[in-house]
Amino acid sequence: MPVGALLHIQNIEVIYEKVILAVQDISLSVAPQSIVALLGANGAGKSTTLKAISGLASAQRGEIVDGRIEYQGNDITTTPPATLVERGLVQVLEGRHCFAHLSVEENLLTGGFVHNPSRHKLNQLLESIYHYFPRLKLLRKNLAGYASGGEQQMVAIGRALMSEPTLVLLDEPSMGLAPQIVEEIFTIIKNLRDEQGMSFLVAEQNAGAALRYADYAYILENGRISSEGDAEHINQSEVLLASYLAG
Repeated sequence: MPVGALLHIQNIEVIYEKVILAVQDISLSVAPQSIVALLGANGAGKSTTLKAISGLASAQRGEIVDGRIEYQGNDITTTPPATLVERGLVQVLEGRHCFAHLSVEENLLTGGFVHNPSRHKLNQLLESIYHYFPRLKLLRKNLAGYASGGEQQMVAIGRALMSEPTLVLLDEPSMGLAPQIVEEIFTIIKNLRDEQGMSFLVAEQNAGAALRYADYAYILENGRISSEGDAEHINQSEVLLASYLAG
């Protein structure tokens, strides 16, 4: 494991349904207090990589058949998802997945019971979420199902933050959102890194937005890492365009 890395993936291979090879020989690292972008066209293997890390690949009959995943210096390759959340590693799935029949605040509270907090602690966590997402405080009594797409994405991220994570895996946070909302969400992610010391691994098709805020980036192509480097370097190179055209 690289010295000082929070997360390190070494040569993992994931297969679905025992026969479908989704990703192969994936290696990447996330440093403490950093934003790492995982870029690539649709179907490149971004979501599979995140789900392999969070332990959620098995829910879709996926299996890590080779390689190793380490988090905070410990092997988590076969660790159950619930245990990973308790240890501070949480994933926000693509598509937001709010509980439509619950209020915004009730949705947030569902993410706060991992460590059996007191009511006082839950209120503190809520106020912290409302500090970063002031729009949610205004909507806290409204049903989440009536919120806009951007607001539902904020709810999904806020719910994950209620577990007080160290590392957040974000899958396509900009999908289907207006550019202004995308910038707002990425600005909040940057503020959480800078002010709370959180790390983020962000899988994105919207490379332009991700690279404006990321520290480092990996490009996935056909289930493999095709390139990596500082976000600024990747943004200025031609490898990103080549990868998307290939995808």
